[in-house]
Amino acid sequence: MPPRRAVTGRSQEPRQRFVEELRLLRAQKGDSLRQLGDVLGWDSSLFGKMESGQTLGSPEVAQALDQHYGTKDLLLTLWELAAVDPTQFKERYRRYTTLEAEALSLWHYGVSTVHGLLQTPGYARDLLAAGGSSGDELSRQVEARIGRRELLEGDGAPRFRTILSEAVLRTPLEDTEEWRKQLEHLVDMGERPNVMVQVLRQEAGLHALTNTDTMFLRLPDGHTVAWVETGYSGELVEETAAAERLQLSYDLVRDLALSPAESRKFIMQMLEDVPCDPST
Repeated sequence: MPPRRAVTGRSQEPRQRFVEELRLLRAQKGDSLRQLGDVLGWDSSLFGKMESGQTLGSPEVAQALDQHYGTKDLLLTLWELAAVDPTQFKERYRRYTTLEAEALSLWHYGVSTVHGLLQTPGYARDLLAAGGSSGDELSRQVEARIGRRELLEGDGAPRFRTILSEAVLRTPLEDTEEWRKQLEHLVDMGERPNVMVQVLRQEAGLHALTNTDTMFLRLPDGHTVAWVETGYSGELVEETAAAERLQLSYDLVRDLALSPAESRKFIMQMLEDVPCDPST
């Protein structure tokens, strides 16, 4: 069957289509970016960045634009599609992010960093910058990563367990205030009914996942897949026997970890040890 022809001639890639509609609607309305900012109450630079694809903005901005242009929920719908579009992620992650969005439950073990679903913007920016991203590309990757956090929100949110090696909590950000925000965010997320945060103390010693960041996704068909990653590469493990072997290792690590309540106390202690900003 031949590929379907785009009737409108506009992009069928969600993020680009969102950008095109923003530009078209403003042109039809005859607004300048400054006028748009004055009417809606946001800085005009935000709308410029949205129309250049640097940022998606927020759902509140999309709703306000829909009201301004009289487009009902058109822009909000396009915003939602763009926010979950896997093509915004680096190619090697796209298959994983698609499965992540479908998963009924997720189990994670982190060797040295907080998982993306629990990262604050400041933490994500520093981590991605350390990996080589910069400029507009860095801003897009940070926004894409933070957008994934919506997966854990709402009535139908999946259950998520993260077990963090103590090394994660012993590797602070250079900016102590941003590091404080990240630790506070871990505490807050651990209080949600669908999220469990656990810490594996260094005294637990060596174990099967000592150098392996791992995420397990239980899919709607009952099948479980695993994602294993180092700082330089990642692999999706879909073969059942291999995924089960990894899950056995995960279960053993979970048995060694502090309970969620004990882990919360441990993170709170880490918070108390963060130096205070003398300017506050």
